[in-house]
Amino acid sequence: MVRAPRDWSPGTTYHVTARGNRKQDLFHDYEDRRKYLTYLQDTKDKYPTTIHAYCLMSNHIHLLIETHHVPLEKIIRTLHTRYAVYFNKKYDYVGHVFQRRYGSTKIDTPSYFIKVSRYIHYNPVEAKLTVHPEKYPWSSYPFYINAIDNPLLSKERTLNYFPAPKVKRYKDYVDKEVQDEGLHQITIKK
Repeated sequence: MVRAPRDWSPGTTYHVTARGNRKQDLFHDYEDRRKYLTYLQDTKDKYPTTIHAYCLMSNHIHLLIETHHVPLEKIIRTLHTRYAVYFNKKYDYVGHVFQRRYGSTKIDTPSYFIKVSRYIHYNPVEAKLTVHPEKYPWSSYPFYINAIDNPLLSKERTLNYFPAPKVKRYKDYVDKEVQDEGLHQITIKK
C-alpha cells in the first residue's frame, strides 16, 4: 500500500519524533549519538534546513526543524536511512531500526514553537536522566545556555521570542517548568 504524502510547504517548521523499533534503544554508546548528529549535519548540508532544537534520548529523538526547499519526508528519510545502515552494520542487526514512520507536527504559532522547544529541552529531566537540562549532553540546550556556537543549530528564532536578556529569559522559561497555562508570565515577542 502506498503512503499518502505528508502535507508540506517550504518554510514550514515541524516537531519531528522517531522511536526505536519495538521501543528499543537507538543509541548504545557515545559513538552512536555522535554518528547521528554527524548524519544530521550532513543531511542539513545536503538539504538546507534550520535546526532550532534537538534531543537524543536513548530510544527516541526530537527535532525542531524548519524546512526550506526540500520536503521534510526526503530530509528525514535520508537521515534515518543512513543511520539505520550504520546501526545495523555496527551491531550486526537486520531489519528496521526505527519504529514506523517518523512523527511530525506542524508548528504554526510562536507560542507553540517555544512550548515545543521547551518540551524538547526538558525531556531528559522528565525522563529522570538529569536534574538540570543543561547537564544533558545530547541536547541542543547546553548550546543555548552556555552561548556555545554549533553549526548544526540556529538559536536566533527561539531567542528572539524573548526580551533581553534573551538567554536568561529562555533559561528561566525552561527551568521554571512553566505550564501552558502559565505562559502569560512571559511576554513573547511576535
